[in-house]
Amino acid sequence: MGECCGKNKAKAPGESCGCEKKKTVLFYACSGGANVAEVADRAARQLMFEGAGSMFCLAGIGAGIPGMVQTAREADVNLVIDGCPMDCGKKAFDKAGLTNCVQIKVTGLGIEKVKVTRATDEQVAQVVAKAKEVLAAGQ
Repeated sequence: MGECCGKNKAKAPGESCGCEKKKTVLFYACSGGANVAEVADRAARQLMFEGAGSMFCLAGIGAGIPGMVQTAREADVNLVIDGCPMDCGKKAFDKAGLTNCVQIKVTGLGIEKVKVTRATDEQVAQVVAKAKEVLAAGQ
């Protein structure tokens, strides 16, 4: 039996004692004006409501708010969901000097960027599935 997190709690080799630090996963969504921005936002919110992580403020990163940049820097995973090839979310991270992010691009999943069109549930589900795949790969 080994020690558990330095608390002299017994655990078998290879067994989790349950006191390991949970990964901090933060979601950032595009806030543009087209349907792909709505897809990004709805996907990030769904992931948050399902307990996959917390949604965080992309505008705060872009504005260089020190506390928000520090929170992103300390996160285990920053998942940026950009709507289109403009890559605004990823560029905000780059501008803030943050390299610890993973990007999903909605248009990269075959969803066409269209103004004055609403996102569909199917499009949101497609992005959520891709995000879960990306998060699982990083485990």
